[in-house]
Amino acid sequence: MFNHLDKYQIILASNSPRRKQLLGDLGVPFKTKSSLGEETFPDDLPPIQVAKFLAIQKADWFADLTEHDLYITADTVVIVDQTVLGKPQNSREAFEMIQQLSGRTHQVVTGVCLKSKSKTIVFDSTTDVTFKNLSDETIQYYIDTYRPFDKAGSYGIQEWIGMIGISEIKGSYFNVMGLPTDQLFDALKNF
Repeated sequence: MFNHLDKYQIILASNSPRRKQLLGDLGVPFKTKSSLGEETFPDDLPPIQVAKFLAIQKADWFADLTEHDLYITADTVVIVDQTVLGKPQNSREAFEMIQQLSGRTHQVVTGVCLKSKSKTIVFDSTTDVTFKNLSDETIQYYIDTYRPFDKAGSYGIQEWIGMIGISEIKGSYFNVMGLPTDQLFDALKNF
């Protein structure tokens, strides 16, 4: 399927087990490498552009590309009330984030960057996710049991909270997991 990419060593620059699983499930042979820097974005950047900005920033950390390198970088953010929710620092922050999402619809945006020495493709995907009203007890149980401190917005859709708490989703489920696989598949086919 991806024979035209045989000249490349595909490198997923991510520590996310979900992104590794999803890229592997697409049938893409790849290696992984850790991201190199701290993710930052300008305060005046519109929230809808943050994920794409961060994906490009991560790709730019790998400036010493060879002719055979193809990096895939991605970043996922949760947006509610025009505010970007990143990863929580502690249990209190996680609780506040999920409480903010309870009973409401928010956007999950994943930005993706494919970068070789001679070509760059950047895209993003937005999914609307609606949580039903969640009790404080339910939120605390999820945080204590699943410790979602490595997840934007403090939740993983594929975990218990997604099974019992999400009432509606419009867009790509896999985007909410951290990688819009349908768009990535097309981008790799056309790279």
